[in-house]
Amino acid sequence: MGKAIAILLAQEGVNIGITGRNEASLKSSTEELEGLGVKAAYAAFDVSNEAEVKAGIDSLATELGGVDILVNNAGIGKMGTLETMSSADWQEVIQTNLFGVYYAAMAVYPYLKEKGEGDIVNVASTAGLKGGAHMSAYAASKAAVISLSQSMMAEWRKQNIRVITLTPSTIASDMSIQAGLTDGNPEKVLQPEDFAEWVRDILKMNRRALIANGSIFSTNP
Repeated sequence: MGKAIAILLAQEGVNIGITGRNEASLKSSTEELEGLGVKAAYAAFDVSNEAEVKAGIDSLATELGGVDILVNNAGIGKMGTLETMSSADWQEVIQTNLFGVYYAAMAVYPYLKEKGEGDIVNVASTAGLKGGAHMSAYAASKAAVISLSQSMMAEWRKQNIRVITLTPSTIASDMSIQAGLTDGNPEKVLQPEDFAEWVRDILKMNRRALIANGSIFSTNP
């Protein structure tokens, strides 16, 4: 999903900084984005590590001349029953999905505060609205992201920072397909490009308008 969003925003003339753990993939995507006529840069780090996140965000801000938008979409989806899933796996999901959102937002916040405006898009999930079997850790992490994001919105909107909480249903992402949540059928299932279009359109709204929360579903999967 992150790459689809980056491409659409680049097509709008937005300079792009991307992050992740696979440096070869990040380098390739950066070159693709530069081919769209914008400045692009990457930082490779583990989003569950606060020091790495801050250093990476600061590096991107320096290279690109600041930060205007953060799309917080990094996450993992380890599935299993409560009985069989280890506490270590549980902790990894929470550390990545919840603390990763927190670390990235807190690293970006000083830049947005200084500028006096900006946008943070926190990507949760409909699983965070209602848990289900075999997804306790994932659902709990996304429920926590929703509450964290709403708290950010309540605190930071007075500084003209729009914090947007999005709860998509299953999208044909690599994670969803590998976890067996969907077959990714492009005729019926939400695609990353659909989600990217939604994010782009929300961000293009007049700054007096804030979409605080929103969900998107496949029409008839």
